[in-house]
Amino acid sequence: MREIVLINITGEDRPGLTSAITGVLAQGGVNILDIGQSVIHNTVSCGILLEVPASQQPSTVLKDLLFSGHQLGLQVRFTPVSEADYQRWVDGQGKDRHIVTLLSRKITAEQLQRLSSITTEHGLNIDHIDRLSGRVALGAADDNSKACVELSVRGEPSNALALRAAFLNLSQELNVDIAFQQDSLFRRNRRLAVFDMDSTLIEAEVIDELAKAAGVGEQVSAITERAMRGELDFRASFKERLALLKGLDVGVLDEIGASLRLTEGTENLFAELKRLGYKTAILSGGFTYFAKQLQAKLGIDYVFANELEVVDGKVTGAAIEPIVDAQRKADLLTELAQREGLQMEQTIAVGDGANDLPMLAIAGLGVAFRAKPLVRQSAKQAISTLGLDGVLYLLGMRDREGRA
Repeated sequence: MREIVLINITGEDRPGLTSAITGVLAQGGVNILDIGQSVIHNTVSCGILLEVPASQQPSTVLKDLLFSGHQLGLQVRFTPVSEADYQRWVDGQGKDRHIVTLLSRKITAEQLQRLSSITTEHGLNIDHIDRLSGRVALGAADDNSKACVELSVRGEPSNALALRAAFLNLSQELNVDIAFQQDSLFRRNRRLAVFDMDSTLIEAEVIDELAKAAGVGEQVSAITERAMRGELDFRASFKERLALLKGLDVGVLDEIGASLRLTEGTENLFAELKRLGYKTAILSGGFTYFAKQLQAKLGIDYVFANELEVVDGKVTGAAIEPIVDAQRKADLLTELAQREGLQMEQTIAVGDGANDLPMLAIAGLGVAFRAKPLVRQSAKQAISTLGLDGVLYLLGMRDREGRA
C-alpha cells in the first residue's frame, strides 16, 4: 500500500543540500507531490510532500533520509498524511489567491501581527511570505528607507469591503500601506502606466506656483485644495483659477519650471518601467509646458495636459478646450490602452486628487499616491509612506531585480 509523508528539513544552508536529499529519495523511487524551500539568514527550511509507492518500503526510505540528514547536520521530521487529507488539499487548489503587500519605512512585528490577524478574521490563509525590499544594515533605516513584504494568501474574503476597510484603518493607525490584489496573470504583466503630474510626479501644484507669481497665491491655493478633496468640480475650479492668472508674464514659466522638484522615487520608477518595456504617459490637469519638461527628463512616451494661452507675452486667463479633467483622463487611458493593443487589466494609473479617481477606477492597478483622505479611501490601492517607486512592489518586483 502506498504511503504519503510530509518531510520537514531545517539546518545550516550550504550548496549541495537539495541534491543530497533528493538523491536519497531518488534511490527509494518516491514521487514528489509538493516541494518548497526557503533560506533566511543562512538557515534552510525545506518541505517535501512525497508518495512512497506500494512497491517500496517506506521505513527504508525514511531511515536512509534520516541517516543522510544526520550526516549533513540537518534536522528531519516526518509526518504521515492520509489519502483523505491529501485529497482535500488537492481539491483546494482551485481556490482564489490574493497578494497582500505591506509597505513601510521599516517592518515591525506589530505590523505583521495586526495584518495577519485581519487576514485570518476574513477567512484567508497565508501560504507564503516574501521580502521584496533589499537588505538594510543595522541602524541604517531612516526616513528614506524602503521596507516591503508580500504575503500570498489563499481563499476568498468573507466580506471584501470590510476587509479593505480594516486594512485602511490599520494603515492609518500604524502609518503603513497595505495593498490587496487578486493574484492573477496580469499582476506582473502590465505594460502601460499613466500618471497625474502635480503632487504626483512633482512635489508641487504648478497652478499654485503660477498664482504666487501673479500675486493671487492664497486665493488659488484654497480653490486647488478644495478641488483635490473633491469638494469642487475640477473643470469649473480650473477655469476659475486660470482666470486669476490673467496678465501673468510668460517669463516666469522658465523660472518656475526650473524650481520644480521630482517626487521621491520618480526617476527610479521610470527607469525601471522603461527597462521592463512599459509605455508611460502623463495625464494631467496641469499644463503642457511643464509636462513636456518632465517628458524630456524621464523619457515619457505620451503627454496630455492643458494649454496655457499666451498673447503678447502675457497669460490670457482663458481655458483652451479640451480641458483635461477627470473624465478626459479616464477616456485617454482607455484610448492609450487600445492604441497599444492592451487590455485594461494591463494598465496602471497613479494620481493624488479627486479628478484622478475615474482613471484609477478603470485601471488594472489604480494607486492613490500621497492622496487626500477621500481619494485614498476610494482608490483600489494607496501609497503614502514610500516614494513613487513603491509602485514597483505592487507589481511583485524585488529590489534585487532592479537597478536600485
